[in-house]
Order: sequence, then C-alpha cells, then structure tokens
Amino acid sequence: MRVEGGSARGIELKAPPGRSVRPTMSLVRQAIFSMIGSSGSPCDTVLDLFAGSGALGIEALSRGASWADFVDKSRECCTMIRQNLERTGFSDRAAVHCIAASQAPEALQRQYDVVFIDPPYDDPSTDSIVATLAGGKLLSRDALVVVSHGNRHPLSDSHGTLVTFKSRRYGDTYIAMYRREEQ
Repeated sequence: MRVEGGSARGIELKAPPGRSVRPTMSLVRQAIFSMIGSSGSPCDTVLDLFAGSGALGIEALSRGASWADFVDKSRECCTMIRQNLERTGFSDRAAVHCIAASQAPEALQRQYDVVFIDPPYDDPSTDSIVATLAGGKLLSRDALVVVSHGNRHPLSDSHGTLVTFKSRRYGDTYIAMYRREEQ
C-alpha cells in the first residue's frame, strides 16, 4: 500500500500483519479524495478514527492538510501509524491516540474539517459514532464526515443537521459522505 497523491506520493505504508486491519484500497482512497476535492470544503485538520495503518490521515497530510489526529485502540496499530508518519516525514504534523474511537469525542479538543471513520465492517457502532459527532464539538462549521463501511450495518441518511450528500460503492466497500445541511 502506497500514498497515492501529494508530497509523499509513492511512499510505501506498512499495515499490521494479519486480518485485524483492512487497509482502504487504493481505488477507494483516490475516490474519497476526489469527492473531498469536489465538495468545496476545506481539508486542513483531519481526524482518522479506526485509523489502522493511518493511510487515510497520511494521505490527507500528503495532500496538504496541516494537522491529523489518529485514533485506534490497538497498540500494534498505533505503533505502525507512528512508523508510517516517520517514514513519510509527517510526525511533526500529527498525534496518535491509542484509545477507542468512542472515546475520541471526549478526549480530543480540536475541531476538524474532515473526519474519516473506517471501522471493521462487523462493527455495529458506526452509526452511533456519526450521531455523536453530529451533536458534539469536534466538527468545524463546514466539516465533512467520510465513512467507509460494509452493508451489514446500514447508516442513517442524517443525524441532526449532518446529512449524507454523496455515497458510492466499490465492491463490498460503501462510502458515505456527510456534511451539515444549511439551517
């Protein structure tokens, strides 16, 4: 797996061995960043929940984001993310938090332009995490929430003012992109 665009393009990223981490496919990462680019929303500060290898947040840093927070409960994944940040030269523009994604809304203080949520496909908590983000303090005014998920646990179309405005399917991966609806 390699960084697809920006200043770190072509640098190889490592993922923990085994089946516990499912890195986002290159085609899907390219599609996500194309959708973000066409949304007109900023992508300056990002949060990567269920970060795994850190590929989505690192891709955002490579494409110009100034800061990324990575959240994963696995110590092995946190170690791998730190190594990938060193490899790409982005360690000074990122922090790794070895906590569960559900703890992030209370543990983090920053506001984010883009939040990536890429949980294991069998995790039923994804929709509730989106709802928590919608009602919390972590999203900037024009924030995007990008969710990669399987079809086992469907997502709601809206959570308060946070509404799906784009969705795509790539094989067994579904992408839902949320943003605030005008009030």
